[in-house]
Amino acid sequence: MENLVHIKVNNVTLEGNLNVPENAQGVVIFSHGSGSSRLSPRNTYVAEKLRQNGFATLLFDLLTPEEDMDYMNRFNTDLLSKRLEYATKWVMENVSTKNLPVGYFGASTGAASALYAAAELKNGVKTVVSRGGRPDLAEEILDQVESPVLLIVGGNDHIVINLNKKAMKKIKSRNELKIVPGASHLFEEPGTLDEVADLSIEWFKKELKA
Repeated sequence: MENLVHIKVNNVTLEGNLNVPENAQGVVIFSHGSGSSRLSPRNTYVAEKLRQNGFATLLFDLLTPEEDMDYMNRFNTDLLSKRLEYATKWVMENVSTKNLPVGYFGASTGAASALYAAAELKNGVKTVVSRGGRPDLAEEILDQVESPVLLIVGGNDHIVINLNKKAMKKIKSRNELKIVPGASHLFEEPGTLDEVADLSIEWFKKELKA
C-alpha cells in the first residue's frame, strides 16, 4: 500500500511516496537526478520492480516546488545530500520501516547525493546503487564511503562510463561497474531499464541485509 508522507526538514516539508510490501526485507530510498521528482517514470518503474521482489521504497522530492524554480538548487549536492540524510533518519524512525536495513538508489546527479549521504551515515546505509550516475560530483568523499556500491551505466553513455571508471578507483569499499549494452544515459531503449531493475534487484538481495 502506497502512502503519501511528509518529511519535515528544518523549515520546509518534503513530500514522498512510501510503499512497504508485506514481509519487506529492506527499504530503498531514491535520490533523483537534477530536474526530476518522486514521479520520475524511470525511478517509479524500478521502484515497482523492487517492491515486487520484497523491498520497501521511498521516492521523495529533495526540493520543494519553490526551491526547484532556482535551477542552481538542482546541483547543490550539499543541500540535496543533507535532505537525503534527513529522509533516511525519518525512515529509521518510521514505525513501518525502522527495523529494515536501508539502501540508496541514486540516478544521474542524484547518485552523488546518495554517495555523500552514505559517507556521512556510515553503517546506517548498507549499500548504494547508481544508475547513469555522476559519482565524480562526490569525488572529495568517495574514499569515505564504506557501503558496497554498484555503478550501472549505459553502454552508449561513453563520457559517464569513463567518469564511473575513474570513481571506482577512489571508492575504497567493494564496488562493481555494470554496463548495459545499447543503453543511452536515460535508458530509454527497449529492455534497458528492465536490465537496470534486474541488476539492482540482484544487488539489493545480496547487500541489503540487517
